Amino acid sequence: MTTATADIAVSLDGYAAGPNQSEDLPFGEGVDGRLHTWMFDHADENRAEIDGIVNAGAYIMGRNMFGPGRGDWDLDWKGWWGTRAAISRAGVRAYPPSPGAARDGRRHDVHLRHRRTRVRPCAGRAGRGDGRLAIAGGAATLNQYLSLGAIDELRLHVVPITLGAGERVFDGLGGLTFGIDRIRPTGHVVHMTLRLPAR
Repeated sequence: MTTATADIAVSLDGYAAGPNQSEDLPFGEGVDGRLHTWMFDHADENRAEIDGIVNAGAYIMGRNMFGPGRGDWDLDWKGWWGTRAAISRAGVRAYPPSPGAARDGRRHDVHLRHRRTRVRPCAGRAGRGDGRLAIAGGAATLNQYLSLGAIDELRLHVVPITLGAGERVFDGLGGLTFGIDRIRPTGHVVHMTLRLPAR
């Protein structure tokens, strides 16, 4: 049976990115890499959590996480990580928004047809097969999957900074109750592993 996981780094006030994300500022204004220094500058201290992030069989990411463009696809874009990426255009099924999707510039992340036909069967609630499916983010995509009850294990990596604005995890998602599996603080981040009970 497939297990759906999600990892996301957030500030103390719940933001996974600052405002005005762009190609020059992929995580928005005021972030400057601060949400992810634990992964890169302190990798040894956080090795188990990093290994957990990269150990999925398949990844789903929203369009904003994959690239800065809106409108027509730039077919030359290879992702933020370039041609040596572990996750590249060949490995990502990214869809433009459906005609009925909200058009507020952020909520295009998950194509509605993709959600109906792929998420529930893959997410382990009634799915078949084995392995792990990872919802890679960003916050808008994660929120959509949480609203469907399609995530088995949520791993928040809480960094002790505040951003005050941007794209926030749990926006519009009142009433969720999680079980706590694990909390592990390090010198630069608190790792929280949470479970959303099956519906």
